[in-house]
Amino acid sequence: VQLQASGGGLVQAGGSLRLSCAASGRTFSSYPVGWFHQFPGKEREFVAAISWSGGLTNYADSVKGRFTISRDIAKNTVYLQMNSLKPEDTAVYYCARASGRFSTSRSAVDYNYWGQGTLVTVSS
Repeated sequence: VQLQASGGGLVQAGGSLRLSCAASGRTFSSYPVGWFHQFPGKEREFVAAISWSGGLTNYADSVKGRFTISRDIAKNTVYLQMNSLKPEDTAVYYCARASGRFSTSRSAVDYNYWGQGTLVTVSS
């Protein structure tokens, strides 16, 4: 499975971006997918996750009500719609496929395939 994250860029505070995570490989659509972000010098932190069916989602408290994770099974793609962006959202964002089929885990150790990351910069 190979994951390709895209959609990052520079946006002003209060603006929006939509990140995409496109995958090759049939098993992508059968597993939960998560988004994590990473600040310089820090470990990756959980942002959001979605179950294989799309029926269950999980969000970090810091993004609840502002970010929405979704997936298009036909396109083998997971999205992260980010609204009301804040300067503290500035980070590299990674998508990842879970190692287990039924867990929308918040822990990075529970994900075994990772995309390359896309930089989101929010200016004040």
